[in-house]
Amino acid sequence: MLSMIGLLGGITLLIILTMRGMNLLVAAPLSALFVAVFSGLPMFPELAGETEASFVGDYMDGFSGFVANWFLMFLLGSIFGKVMDDSGSALSVSKWVVGRFGLKYAVLTVVAACAILTYGGVSLFIVGFTVFPIALSLFKQANLPRRFIPAALAFGSVTFTMTSAGSPEIQNWIPIPHLGTSPYAGWEVSLIVAIFMMITGYVWLKWIINRAVNKGEQFDERNGDPVETERELPNPLLSGLPLLAVLVTAFIFHDTLGTSALIIALSSGVFTAWLVNRRYLENVWTSASNGTTGGLLAIANTSAVVGFGTVAEATPAFDNAVQAMTNVPGDPLVGAAIAVTVIVGLTGSASGGQEIALPNLAPEYLEQGVDPEALHRVTALSSGALDSLPHGGYTVTTIRVICGETHKSAYPAVFAVTVVVPLLGVILSIALFSLGIGI
Repeated sequence: MLSMIGLLGGITLLIILTMRGMNLLVAAPLSALFVAVFSGLPMFPELAGETEASFVGDYMDGFSGFVANWFLMFLLGSIFGKVMDDSGSALSVSKWVVGRFGLKYAVLTVVAACAILTYGGVSLFIVGFTVFPIALSLFKQANLPRRFIPAALAFGSVTFTMTSAGSPEIQNWIPIPHLGTSPYAGWEVSLIVAIFMMITGYVWLKWIINRAVNKGEQFDERNGDPVETERELPNPLLSGLPLLAVLVTAFIFHDTLGTSALIIALSSGVFTAWLVNRRYLENVWTSASNGTTGGLLAIANTSAVVGFGTVAEATPAFDNAVQAMTNVPGDPLVGAAIAVTVIVGLTGSASGGQEIALPNLAPEYLEQGVDPEALHRVTALSSGALDSLPHGGYTVTTIRVICGETHKSAYPAVFAVTVVVPLLGVILSIALFSLGIGI
């Protein structure tokens, strides 16, 4: 009983601390300490038995293990995004999208710009910082309430692109070594679900915004809003080549190299971005250095949450919860979806939640004869739902740091399009796989 109180209390504490603005590198270990104390875990490895869990030992094992597995992917993804940003390539692609859709479709333009950059391999956070000034300008010209910009950015970045087949985002690649699949696993179902999420999420977001406008809400200008400066931008078609290079390279090498193909793919994206638009890039090494800083921050925040999840995983309450979820009667894919969704919700991280869930769940479900491609896709899609709870690193960064909004004003719309819509997508994917599609 105390262990369950500790687990639920630790999650609640993590949510409260992050919503109050505390750094995840502080909030996560504090919350993990709360879990450990209530579960009776020893503080240090020296106080635990040879095979027993401890707060410091398990937290650091989870933290360092995630860094060891995914450091190069985070690093190269962040450098790629920064080179695309500094060269003007990301802005050029975004403005090209704006020119195609126009002011009438301001919300669709923001979503499409984020989707193209994200599916091309640009880091989620870089996409947010890059597209935000464009979104601000479009919402201002269209006189739309700016509090909905975070929802538009998040919907285009962390829903139908992040977890779809072929996506170079790591949430689509983590299941590969655990299930022996490829990033294109279940692509037929993935395509249907992606289209469903695109349409449903966009219609819902437009309805939410139109309702607010009809109630009299307008765009509000603020001191400190970024001012658009004129700069020469590279050709948008050439700027799209690095995105294409990432996708093509990942496709070529995914069978032979597995997740390591992502290293080559992102490296090819960095090189191509420099090659085709180098005259617009002041100093590629400065961009790489700044990208490194961003990559370190991103993986540190994610690893901090993984450390929390690893401590939670060592408690009796967590084991009981996993056993209950994996023994859900009926379709095993339903149990897998519930388990991954809940564990991701506990950690607040799609990638971190998968890293914790899959070692426990994959062997058991594969032994039951679950199709690995179906399990891969359901796992990826499930990871993209509760990762957008208020304490999620991406959610906090997008709402507060990038857009300067509060959770109270911006989060309801974010919740609708990044939690509810992906959950509906998970349900649809299970239904399609149960009908034999993609298997």
